[in-house]
Amino acid sequence: MNVDIVLTDNPENISLDFISTSMYLTDSYVNKSLEINETTNDLVYSNQFENDPIIVFFIILKCIIMLFIILAAIFGNLLVIVSVMRHRKLRVITNYFVVSLALADMLVAIWAMCFNFSVEITNGEWLFGYFMCDVWNSLDVYFSSASILHLCCISVDRYYAIVQPLDYPLIMTSGKLGIMLAVVWCSPALVSFLPIFAGWYTTHEHLDFRRRHPKVCSFTVNKVYAVISSSVSFWIPGVIMIFMYYRIYVEADRQERMLYRSKVAALLLDKHLQINGISMGDVMRERQSIQMQPMASSKMKRERKAARTLGIIMSAFLACWLPFFLWYIITALCGDACPSPPPVVAAVFWVGYFNSALNPLIYAYFNRDFRAAFRKTLGSCCRSKVAALLLDKHLQINGISMGDVMRERQSIQMQPMASSKMKRERKAARTLGIIMSAFLACWLPFFLWFDI
Repeated sequence: MNVDIVLTDNPENISLDFISTSMYLTDSYVNKSLEINETTNDLVYSNQFENDPIIVFFIILKCIIMLFIILAAIFGNLLVIVSVMRHRKLRVITNYFVVSLALADMLVAIWAMCFNFSVEITNGEWLFGYFMCDVWNSLDVYFSSASILHLCCISVDRYYAIVQPLDYPLIMTSGKLGIMLAVVWCSPALVSFLPIFAGWYTTHEHLDFRRRHPKVCSFTVNKVYAVISSSVSFWIPGVIMIFMYYRIYVEADRQERMLYRSKVAALLLDKHLQINGISMGDVMRERQSIQMQPMASSKMKRERKAARTLGIIMSAFLACWLPFFLWYIITALCGDACPSPPPVVAAVFWVGYFNSALNPLIYAYFNRDFRAAFRKTLGSCCRSKVAALLLDKHLQINGISMGDVMRERQSIQMQPMASSKMKRERKAARTLGIIMSAFLACWLPFFLWFDI
């Protein structure tokens, strides 16, 4: 953290211009003009540009963009979670990682982005106290780290599904899934809550400054913490993901070439058999074996398509977060010799946050199953709301109370549950009736004739 102290005519006031080298959090206090009274520790934020229409326009535009990112991340990831819960077809091992990733991204929007937005609209002033500043810092680091660790687990899952498909059901069991998710959610605490609340992440001077000025929530890190935290949160998982997807690409390309060669060989064999006058029965059986190959390879195609979609997700993640982590590690190691303009700092933070809103869009565009599930989920929600409004309007016109409406709705919802057992019983009775009827129709004429 760079602090330039300029003495004024009043010895009780000093003007501070400071530049944050924070890792995960807001830079909104960067290059702010603050007036700090040493007696009361009150901070008065300068608003010297508040009447400039151009500045006001860009502030409003910035707030609109931030709100859009926050709302898109919350509702998009919520749609992913609800769609997987509602549609049994999506309940596979990989999508449990996807749901957990969506939860982490949604929490990034709720905790990290919302607090960051509050600092932006208050012109850099922190309103929630010293303790909540540490909470915000910890949650930002925690959920950002959890997000990339989820992507790392997804890449490992896809690797085994494509490179070792026969062993995949034995490797990725429900027990191992639970262990991996537990590690993903617990390990980020080692680089977030523990070092931040213990004060290991920064210097004593910075901690003392924060205690004296609780309205400034800065997150200045030392070099050791910068290297360790960025390695755990980004560099090591990123290298693992790149290696896994490279191996997946090589294996998918190899399988594609083998499938192409087998199809060509089968067609040549079919032609050879026809030329040499082999019976049509043999030819038809050979053709049937040829036709079975696309069916046998359909699962491989689905796995490759899923891997391609997840590869796009990983690429989007790297495109969003790589600029931030490059900026973070360079400024932390370079120190005062590498000042950062405030627009650059703001850009790398919010481009990184934007990744939490991108994943649901990628699912909807590249994955047919998710696209269909999103459409059904949104359609059912809209239809149920319209039907409920029409029913309420009709009942109000006919003078029926809302209590009667709610009781009627509950009784309607209970009917399918109460009749499900009866439906199963009727279906079983009908099946047994068909069996008995077939038995009598087959054997009764014979025994009647036999008695005669």
